[in-house]
Amino acid sequence: MTMRPYVLLSVATSVDGYIDDTTPERLLLSNEADFDRVDQVRAESDAILIGATTLRRDNPRLLVNSAQRRDEREARGLPPYPLKITITRTGDLDRDLKFWHHGGDKLIYCPDAAVPKLRERLGGLADIAGLGATLDFGAMLDDLGARGIKRLMVEGGGTIHTQFLTAGLADEIHLAIAPFFLGDPEAPRFVNAGGFPNGPGNRMTLAETRTIGDIALLRYLPREKVK
Repeated sequence: MTMRPYVLLSVATSVDGYIDDTTPERLLLSNEADFDRVDQVRAESDAILIGATTLRRDNPRLLVNSAQRRDEREARGLPPYPLKITITRTGDLDRDLKFWHHGGDKLIYCPDAAVPKLRERLGGLADIAGLGATLDFGAMLDDLGARGIKRLMVEGGGTIHTQFLTAGLADEIHLAIAPFFLGDPEAPRFVNAGGFPNGPGNRMTLAETRTIGDIALLRYLPREKVK
């Protein structure tokens, strides 16, 4: 049986749990040292996943920025950049997004009905994989395992994180907390409402706490029950 990849959710939030504000500009929550930590986690991953809403809103390149880390990957027989993945229900993705034009290979997961639209819009910019009638995250992880992906880094946004967590599919969470409040009820949050396995009766394991400048990094293991 093909092994699913180890799933690591990576997120930076305000103290009150927001991952962005409602302005057109991206809200910078991390500091330079924490951005460098994230770059290291990317370099250690086989694939990085981001949701289509975040892709459209932030227009990221989603790269390993350090040339040294890219060289180290190649010295291990890996491509310089991890596989970049996005997941979309509608297929409404613009071919001009930076995501397609930087870094290595790209992969899109979508319902079967969206495959023709994506092929027409994106041409050969990405591999496109249908997941059936709906977006089945378990089937996606099975497919990634069959592709040889052993470690998957998920960088959001909130809907994607919610789906991984409510389905019990996350192995690890890196939660970087910025030292300020946002307080905007219209802004996106780390997770949305849902039925989470890790409620009060099934507390997560806190594996690490660390300060990175003015950032607090908490590393949780959702699948390990506190004794």
